[in-house]
Amino acid sequence: MKKKNRRYLYLSVSMLTAFVLWTVAVQFIDVRTIGPNGSSVGFATINGFVHKLTGVHMSLYNVTDWLGLVPIFVAMGFALFGFAQWIKRKHLSKVDYSIFVLGGFYIAVMAVYVLFEMITVNYRPVLINGILEKSYPSSTTLIVMCVMPTAIMQFNSRIKNTALKKTMSFLITAFIVFMVIGRLVSGVHWFTDIIGGALLSAGLIALYRYAISLNLKGLK
Repeated sequence: MKKKNRRYLYLSVSMLTAFVLWTVAVQFIDVRTIGPNGSSVGFATINGFVHKLTGVHMSLYNVTDWLGLVPIFVAMGFALFGFAQWIKRKHLSKVDYSIFVLGGFYIAVMAVYVLFEMITVNYRPVLINGILEKSYPSSTTLIVMCVMPTAIMQFNSRIKNTALKKTMSFLITAFIVFMVIGRLVSGVHWFTDIIGGALLSAGLIALYRYAISLNLKGLK
């Protein structure tokens, strides 16, 4: 168990380190003014190529924007589930360990989200309602790739029916793939924004798995 715990920790450190290095690289490698209003972006060659390849599809942007509420509602659902356990069991310490960890994980994700709302790494390749918005890392990618995989883990630990487990896992995975690819194809993010969001999400998910694995009883 300890060796498995360390693997999750090492994976988390590796992915978060890769995210930091990627973020630094985005600010210094092949930086050119290819964005709207003369905005600069790193890895301009690959970013420009992918953006021209996909084009801009605002209808897809709007769809993925609205669907971005799904992980928010999922997170709220688990928060209410934990609150219900607290009320029913009459003591906070009796709430499932995995729900405690999930709550801490959500707080960490939101802290990262707020941090990058304050820091400018890249601006979008298009104006949104005439405004040049921050785009790195892709916040939609971050939230979807953090909340939905942890939802799969929670559902798998709580649903006993194997067929239902597989169905839920497939549907959620399909949703994640659609959202991430849809966000890129919509043309509202640079390719590097998506990669950054994916690396950060992978690091946080691995950290979540590590925290869960520290409980010898596992997910309840």
